[in-house]
Amino acid sequence: MAWGRKKSGGRKEPQFGLGASLAELRLGPRDRVAPAGEAKPKKQSSKRKAIDSDDDDAPRERKPRASRASRKRKSSSRARGGFFRLFYWGAVLGLWGAIAVVGVMVWVGAHLPAIQSLEIPKRPPTIQITGLDGGVLAIRGEMAGANVALKDLPPYLPKAFIAIEDRRFYSHYGVDPIGIARAAVTNILHRGVSQGGSTLTQQLAKNLFLTQERTFQRKLQEVELALWLERKHSKAEILELYLNRVYFGSGAYGVEAAAQRYFGKSAKHVTLAEAAMLAGLVKSPSRLAPNRNPEGAEQRAQTVLTAMADAKFITEAQAQASIGHPSYNVKPAGAGTVNYVADWIGEVLDDLIGQIDQSVVVETSIDPKLQAVAEAAVIDELAAKSVKFNVSQGALVAMTADGAVRAMVGGRNYAESQYNRAVTAKRQPGSAFKPFVYLTAIESGLTPETIRQDAPLDVKGWKPENYSHEYFGAVTLTQALAMSLNTVAVRLGMEVGPKNVVRTAHRLGISSKLDANASIALGTSEVSLVELVGAYVPFANGGLGVSPHVVNKIRTVEGKVLYARPADQLGQVIDPRNVAMMNTMMQETLLSGTAHKAELPGWMAAGKTGTSQDFRDAWFIGYTSNLVTGVWLGNDDNSPTKKATGGGLPVEIWTRFMRAAHQGVPVAALPGSQAGGLFANIAQAAPPTNVAAANAPSATVAGRPAPTRASVRPEAASGLDGWLMDRLFGR
Repeated sequence: MAWGRKKSGGRKEPQFGLGASLAELRLGPRDRVAPAGEAKPKKQSSKRKAIDSDDDDAPRERKPRASRASRKRKSSSRARGGFFRLFYWGAVLGLWGAIAVVGVMVWVGAHLPAIQSLEIPKRPPTIQITGLDGGVLAIRGEMAGANVALKDLPPYLPKAFIAIEDRRFYSHYGVDPIGIARAAVTNILHRGVSQGGSTLTQQLAKNLFLTQERTFQRKLQEVELALWLERKHSKAEILELYLNRVYFGSGAYGVEAAAQRYFGKSAKHVTLAEAAMLAGLVKSPSRLAPNRNPEGAEQRAQTVLTAMADAKFITEAQAQASIGHPSYNVKPAGAGTVNYVADWIGEVLDDLIGQIDQSVVVETSIDPKLQAVAEAAVIDELAAKSVKFNVSQGALVAMTADGAVRAMVGGRNYAESQYNRAVTAKRQPGSAFKPFVYLTAIESGLTPETIRQDAPLDVKGWKPENYSHEYFGAVTLTQALAMSLNTVAVRLGMEVGPKNVVRTAHRLGISSKLDANASIALGTSEVSLVELVGAYVPFANGGLGVSPHVVNKIRTVEGKVLYARPADQLGQVIDPRNVAMMNTMMQETLLSGTAHKAELPGWMAAGKTGTSQDFRDAWFIGYTSNLVTGVWLGNDDNSPTKKATGGGLPVEIWTRFMRAAHQGVPVAALPGSQAGGLFANIAQAAPPTNVAAANAPSATVAGRPAPTRASVRPEAASGLDGWLMDRLFGR
């Protein structure tokens, strides 16, 4: 029986105490500490099986390997689990992505004006500049034409824009995913930005509400606004808004302004070829403007015509006919010198009416006829003699007795240089500054008959010389001014004090900084042409101070007056008696002095020439009671001319302009003059005296031989009375 069989795993009694805790402790070979010289036993290559606590238990049987079908089932189960996990995490990421997109759109929308408050903004303001006759001289700012209804345009005009800019315009809802994808693929293939995905609605949103900066935020704002426009307006309304607001270059906004600017006609009457050109400009208005780049504009127009044919908007025959026989009639860009006036007006508008937020009409004092004469006089004379005298630029300002500018030429070619040499440039006036020295002397008690010495002079090492390097001894102030004797001018300046000369010049209208030193008498401090002409005006109007101006009135298009020029409040800046003496002295400059070439039959005229050091600047400021005109010639880089003097080319330009400006104007004498038109006729009809050089001393002074070292000094007693007697009766 089994009762007598002793089992190997018989019962064991429990043990307690230290013995019990050490009973199961066994030390293996690896647990022993090897002696110093004995090598440590190697690890067994195979893992030892775990020893059961029960030695009598039978060894476990080895599990059989899983079958192939079982392995397939497990693999399929794992695949299903992986797919589920992929789907799960994809859904999670998609959800978070959608939340992120919504968050970004909300954030972008938060930086936009409230949608309910968005309105189509007003057109950009236009500044229309008119002349004395009411005619338009120039347009500044952003030129916006009148709104044109879509139904009034030729059908091929809007189709041209759709064909080249947004062929799916009628299929999308403001944003075109297909167009964006197509543009992205094209750009990747071309490794650059060669095609855009913006719809016409997006472009309109950008033009109406956003800036032109290329940022991701602006693009998202553009998308939101495009969706809002599509919800608020019909396709026809969006297309009409787009055509009337898009920029076409050269300051033209809208198809009407562009058609007027480039073709001289309304957008209602453009041809197919012209419509294609307008549509092609949108891509790059500045680069493709037909008045600047006609070849590029025509090539782009051909691309538009091809796109229209592909979209079945026109036939191939129509496209080929327009490409083969273009009917472009592009008006040239305005490059007239009146643009110098327009730029000057643009600079002063802020001071007159503040920031411009509506279209305005600026009524100016410019006489278009005189402006044309002035432009022709400067350009023609320079074209004929600029090489001979090495003179590259010129400027002219003509001003009335109340300071109103009638004509202004700021350079010979506005298209090449917009730098206004009449207003912005400051140059040394040379001897044209001397009237302020002589006026200061007259105001200190001297007279035109006062005698001063023309002799070598040394002012602390500075030795001024006359143009001819000759000295004439004792001369009257009239003779000295007419002959432009430098030593006499310096002596007078030192006599009355340079600071007083500066005060006189500032009182008459010179606003530039003047250095109060001995050389101020020779015009070494720089001034602008417009301020120098303005400072001569009191000599022509009897001594009243003026502020040179060109703006008479500013009004809105509807007629509301925003600014009207008030009368000058400067009052009397020269005593009338002193004006009379200065006019008498400066008349002699035209009769027998450095400006003897100036001929203005029938009119009493006066003025002063000026030539700066090394012949860098040539000036002549001459005037009648009707008009004060100044001419400057020189080079922008301040390089010397080939001995161009104030009495040469500037006087010729002045004479040509003033003769035309005084045609049909009643003759009037200069203020304080005792003689009227008869005297002027006699004086101006007298044959001009030959002079070796333009600024050289005249061969005659005050009706008698110019004083020389050997000649008898003119007597002060004879003065102007003696000159008049000699001139009129030959005494």
